[in-house]
Amino acid sequence: MSDRNLDRRLFLGGSAAALGYFLTANADSAARAADTPSEKLRVAGIGVGGKGGSDIDGASKVMQVTAVCDCDRNTLEKSAAKFKVATKVTDYRRLFDDAVEKTFDAVTVSTPDHNHTWPSVTAMRLKKHVYVQKPMTHSVFEARLMRETAKAMGVCGQMGNQGSAENGLRRAVELVQDGILGTVKEIHVWTNRPIWPQGPEAILKVGAARAAAFAAIQKKPAGQLAYPTVPASLDWEAFIGPAPMRPYDPIYHPFSWRGWWDFGTGALGDMACHTANMAFRACELTSPTTIEADATDVNPETGVTSATIKYHFPARGSQPHQGPLTFFWYEGMKDRKKVLPPKELLAKVLKSGQTLSDSGSIIVGDKAILFSPNDYGAQFTILAGSEELAKGDRTPKVLPINNKGDDGMKAEWAHAIREGKPELAYSNFTIAGMLTEAILLGNVAIRAGKKIEFDAAKVAVTNDKAANQFVKREYRKGWELSDRV
Repeated sequence: MSDRNLDRRLFLGGSAAALGYFLTANADSAARAADTPSEKLRVAGIGVGGKGGSDIDGASKVMQVTAVCDCDRNTLEKSAAKFKVATKVTDYRRLFDDAVEKTFDAVTVSTPDHNHTWPSVTAMRLKKHVYVQKPMTHSVFEARLMRETAKAMGVCGQMGNQGSAENGLRRAVELVQDGILGTVKEIHVWTNRPIWPQGPEAILKVGAARAAAFAAIQKKPAGQLAYPTVPASLDWEAFIGPAPMRPYDPIYHPFSWRGWWDFGTGALGDMACHTANMAFRACELTSPTTIEADATDVNPETGVTSATIKYHFPARGSQPHQGPLTFFWYEGMKDRKKVLPPKELLAKVLKSGQTLSDSGSIIVGDKAILFSPNDYGAQFTILAGSEELAKGDRTPKVLPINNKGDDGMKAEWAHAIREGKPELAYSNFTIAGMLTEAILLGNVAIRAGKKIEFDAAKVAVTNDKAANQFVKREYRKGWELSDRV
């Protein structure tokens, strides 16, 4: 690696960045297609298996894929062969070496949650555009950093909550903001997640933890615990990334990482950027002031087995949908029953014999109630008592029509890049950052074990300093990232 390349890498992620070194807009890529996009935008895919595979596929329809990255070498080779690219790396830091970063104008980031921020912020600081999977980040502070970095660098971001492209969601937002519900007082959102191991079940599936537990029960020394061997195809260092290093276990990769605090954000992070998206937008929510959680099986390793979270949002304006309101989130199973909104509320929206959907949302106003029985808020019924309002009205009147789902999200992102207008991407980092930041405060309340008070200006919990360890995390040596925008 050249001295010049090392200097740039220090800014992007190393110790020099921690001292405040800042790349100026005169960097090489600032004069490239990222500022004045060519007809054919070039994109690098970071995380190209599973959802990442469909993300880079979608991006390939509106951009040229020039590089791919995945910590699993089998997945990496398949993607590289599909897109006929020579640049294929397991460690995303290598994409930002001098010779490589000049070959792309944008990135898709579809890794586990804990690996979202490092490549996204690094790309944006090089004036490259970013499409990142939901939740946008792993922590509250990272969501603020991503939002402010995108604004400062003038790049176009889009978060992959594909319901944002649906006509129904966009029309629901318009109807609520037109006042059809009257004064909004409450929002209720639920999910059937987690559908992966969390709590004691997850911990005891880790071989070493299980052996230690059995040894303790049998009152015998655990001895030298054996750990599973890292598969030859897996770059474990790259998977761990900024998180604390731990021994490999198959429960972490490729899917159940979602339930572990070091890697994922649990049921809340997985689904709320989908299921709360419509209501959050419709009511123009910003930052909650207090958050409290009632959760079961709280532990320092994994997400919980059930939770009800209560957020208080202050007034955002003088319109009926902008007044103070309470937002409720429900997840998991408690006493072998799904955690759901109150029965008396459900009775107001469910027809006789109708079964409640696995996930959905309800917005309660003093004139009417909006009930959405799907993840995206694209399907909905508005009820004023027994009367249904806005029946069949599902086409946006003001907001742009997209309605092309995942592919539509990629096309809208590319359009925003070509026009040089980040706001044209409907899940741009201004709204996505605000949504992610607010949502992830629920996990802070769960882990703090008490009602927390949040100061949005300081991005900090004010009534429990210890809780701020869950607002902003420490990065592992070699994976540091400057906080400076």
